Amino acid sequence: MFGDELSERKRAILNAIIEAHIEGGEPVGSKFLVQNKQIACSSATIRNEMAELEELGYLEQPHTSAGRVPSELGYRFYVDQLARSYAVTTHEIEEINRLLKVKMTEIDQILSTASKVASLLTNYTGIAVKRESAQISVKRFEGFVADESTFVLVMMTSTGTIKTKYVNVDTGITPGTVSLLASVLNAHIAGLTADDITLPIIMQLEHEMGDQAPLINPIIKCIYEVLHELDSGELRYSGVDRLLQYPEYSDTDRLRALIGSLESKDEIMELMSGATGDDINVILGSESSVRVMDNSAMVFKPIINKDGKKIGAVGVIGPLRMDYAKVLSTISGITGRLADMIGDGQDNSLTEGDKTN
Repeated sequence: MFGDELSERKRAILNAIIEAHIEGGEPVGSKFLVQNKQIACSSATIRNEMAELEELGYLEQPHTSAGRVPSELGYRFYVDQLARSYAVTTHEIEEINRLLKVKMTEIDQILSTASKVASLLTNYTGIAVKRESAQISVKRFEGFVADESTFVLVMMTSTGTIKTKYVNVDTGITPGTVSLLASVLNAHIAGLTADDITLPIIMQLEHEMGDQAPLINPIIKCIYEVLHELDSGELRYSGVDRLLQYPEYSDTDRLRALIGSLESKDEIMELMSGATGDDINVILGSESSVRVMDNSAMVFKPIINKDGKKIGAVGVIGPLRMDYAKVLSTISGITGRLADMIGDGQDNSLTEGDKTN
């Protein structure tokens, strides 16, 4: 098993070095550990253990400094086996609830807000991805007359989102016509993906609408727009400027490359969307397929809706020297709150869509 070669003393020393380095950002020496971390060994013994940890690949010695810093392997062992559970404070719980309390109506809006909350509470760059899906459909249609020449088409989608479209007509519209339209759409379109809506189905809709058949073309256009909009994946990020406070990003070329990856989105979206299950994911440096993540870490957790479908993920990007205990607990708290919101239907309020002529 990973780390079995480490004695309890080596584990304690490695844990102390990593936590001290996370807090201070400087190489950690034996003298510091004796004075500040209550390691019940002499400086000489600690130095010998540190040297062995370096030989095993868990520590590195930068430059000619007497102190050591964790290696990527050391951070991996810390995340997997040593990091103590961070107790989220009452204030932090209240802050998560307060920031996510606003009644949001679109999954894009929810995830954008979530990335801001993650950044604010962890002091790293918050990231959120909406998963691309080719299986989105409209589960139910409803409609109502807005005025004599406009009606509202309401679409309840398989993602739990409710979309509305205002449709303008040249001739008058009646509640009876809108009711018939909703009935026909529910009979033939509900549950179909965009690829499933074929020409024969559209012709059947026109046949059943009779004299109101001209309504079908603009309605089908509305449905396609909604399904294609919801099908596309999206990456949101917040708080990139927070990285400037960490010396790991003092190299402007390194920071510019990381920002470029966030802006191009594809690599990071693929990394986050490809995670399976609902466990929290910690990707360290070279473990990532994103080349510019060599000196960074990404922590994220999928959001699962009440039907067990993964609709997105929320997390943070920061230096390898990340406060993992706090980040793991904070991201779990945010995603848990979002799952509750989506499950309770708090994102299901009607939204005013674009007018369609």
